[in-house]
Amino acid sequence: MPKVAVFIGSLSDKEKIRPGLEILKDFEITYTFTVTSAHRSPERTKDLVQSLEKDGCQVFICAAGMSAHLAGVVASLTIKPVLGVPVNASSLNGLDALLSTVQMPPGYPVGTLAIDAAGAKNAAWLAIQILALNDSQLTEALFKARQKMKQAVEEAADQLS
Repeated sequence: MPKVAVFIGSLSDKEKIRPGLEILKDFEITYTFTVTSAHRSPERTKDLVQSLEKDGCQVFICAAGMSAHLAGVVASLTIKPVLGVPVNASSLNGLDALLSTVQMPPGYPVGTLAIDAAGAKNAAWLAIQILALNDSQLTEALFKARQKMKQAVEEAADQLS
């Protein structure tokens, strides 16, 4: 049963979200990954959220561009955490998606991350942190990952000396 659901609004978003999927894999987080659209397939989106929530999904990551309503629609269908990743899919370089994702009405929050791959990575990290609230092994794995990042910075600094 997936702990995390990763939705993209279009197949063209696949490569932009892939770095986040790699992080989920590295931490052995079970996830489902699919395409669904707030506008073109609202019934599919609703059915997916309801089914996945019933199966125990704990966090939803939604990546979409342009109007980027996918994360907001998912937030309207669940009380589980929803993380939004705006995607650059227009001449506005993702700013339209960023503003659409971050501007939610009170009571229906979407944790909004950066545009494209940087956001996908941090959405995965944040999902793992949320899951770690009730999983001591995952908490330890996060601590070790942070230590490894710290060590990499120290090694880089040594190389410059």
